[in-house]
Amino acid sequence: MPAVMLLLSLVLGFIPLVGIAWIIVSGTMLNVDGLFMSLILLTLSGIFFFNATWELRDRGLLPFLRKEEKTAGKEPPAPKAK
Repeated sequence: MPAVMLLLSLVLGFIPLVGIAWIIVSGTMLNVDGLFMSLILLTLSGIFFFNATWELRDRGLLPFLRKEEKTAGKEPPAPKAK
């Protein structure tokens, strides 16, 4: 089931980018409606791509985003008494 969520997040992340391309091609980018629509579409795309990145991190495909886990029971050495 998580594979479907990853695929759905990627597809729904690319659809707003197609909308932005359409706004640029149609020439409505320079009016207020085009600018706000582009901002809204970029926000939607960013949210879905963030979700896809999170899914990839949880699967272990992006190891540089994973925090290093500290092992329980290991404590730093106590300072020496003088």
